[in-house]
Amino acid sequence: MKFNNITKIKELISRSDKILITTHTNPDGDAIGSSLALFHFLKKLDKEVYLLVPNLYPEFISWLPGNENIIVYERDRKQSKQALENVETVFCLDYNAIHRSGILQDVLRNAEASMIMIDHHPDPATEEFKYVVSTTETSSTSELLYEFFLQIDPAFIPDRDIATCLFVGIMTDTGSFSFACNRPETFSITAKLLETGIDAEWIHRMVYDTFSEDRLRLLGYSLGEKLVVLKDYATAYIALSRKDLDTFHYQVGDTEGIVNYALSIEGITMAILLTERKGRIRLSFRSKGDFSVNEVARDHFKGGGHKNAAGGDSYENLEQTIKKLEGLLPAYKQRLLSKTGQ
Repeated sequence: MKFNNITKIKELISRSDKILITTHTNPDGDAIGSSLALFHFLKKLDKEVYLLVPNLYPEFISWLPGNENIIVYERDRKQSKQALENVETVFCLDYNAIHRSGILQDVLRNAEASMIMIDHHPDPATEEFKYVVSTTETSSTSELLYEFFLQIDPAFIPDRDIATCLFVGIMTDTGSFSFACNRPETFSITAKLLETGIDAEWIHRMVYDTFSEDRLRLLGYSLGEKLVVLKDYATAYIALSRKDLDTFHYQVGDTEGIVNYALSIEGITMAILLTERKGRIRLSFRSKGDFSVNEVARDHFKGGGHKNAAGGDSYENLEQTIKKLEGLLPAYKQRLLSKTGQ
């Protein structure tokens, strides 16, 4: 894959003593995995590197090597401010527009540092960044980052820490290689990571087999009591109130993957998980075929993402958000009921 401006990016990295890495709000496995991989890569270049995320992320990815270096903005404003001082370069990983960084967006917009975006989501806001490394071809930002490392250093060979972080990013963003992985290079890169000696089976268990009892019971409750199936629109959704989440002692990441169960129903083209958060309703969209939930999230819920996986927010209450969501379905009915989603 050819990268534009790679020479200028190399020069910028070379003359930058202090570099900041950021990612999107509600960081997932690809966001944290790619960010930590870049952290380790830049440390090898003897850079002063800081990794700042907007808010908390799931426990099942908090074991990744280098995790102790992550600064959570919503939890530690003082340390975040120190990290932001005198930064010369900011990497923006796994998001394609500044507003996707949530509570970090004003800080980033006011920063004097040069910003480099590395991302695989569609429709990037390229004007917001000095340099852009963007494609929708790769399975994940982690896969794209591997190719970026080779552009920076043609002799690049990942160590086990970098390989572990990139593997988690690729694995989680492909649902354990069940989607977004028809590109042969995805498996070639994954093979290179495995050649470092990382234990793929152990990594998979750490990410997917560490459910708490409360998380499993929340899953059962979601499917048994909260699943709504609208066959006339090939749509299913699950709406969890703050009370529902509190009942099962919700921790960040406990709702991860629930929306996929709704999508797995035969005849369902779109599935949505709605969760009540502080001051907003978070919507996680999934779809099959060519039906674009990115479009739905972008046009109606101030969000976006991929064609078949996207997220958005509503600042109305849960009941009003459900009403709005159901009210949108007639306009999409023909495409939802189409076998291709077109």
